Amino acid sequence: MTEAPTPETSAAERPALPDRLSIDARSPHHVRAVFDHDIGIRFNGKDRNDVEEYCISEGWVRVPAGKTVDRKGQPLLIKLKGQVEAFYR
Repeated sequence: MTEAPTPETSAAERPALPDRLSIDARSPHHVRAVFDHDIGIRFNGKDRNDVEEYCISEGWVRVPAGKTVDRKGQPLLIKLKGQVEAFYR
């Protein structure tokens, strides 16, 4: 029988959240190990579920601009500036 993970042990197994992170696997800012865990983004005090990329030090997030896509089928992203916080859920 295995012991249930406690918050202290599960936090030790998680990699540190980077300053800049992207969902797109082609990006140099994509870190696969971080996406093995559930992460959340708080932008200007509100939780956001549609963030494609963020940078904490520069204070911006990139989110899709509606249902608009480019010619390669990728969503068009807009940059929003404000206070960014990343955390593990």
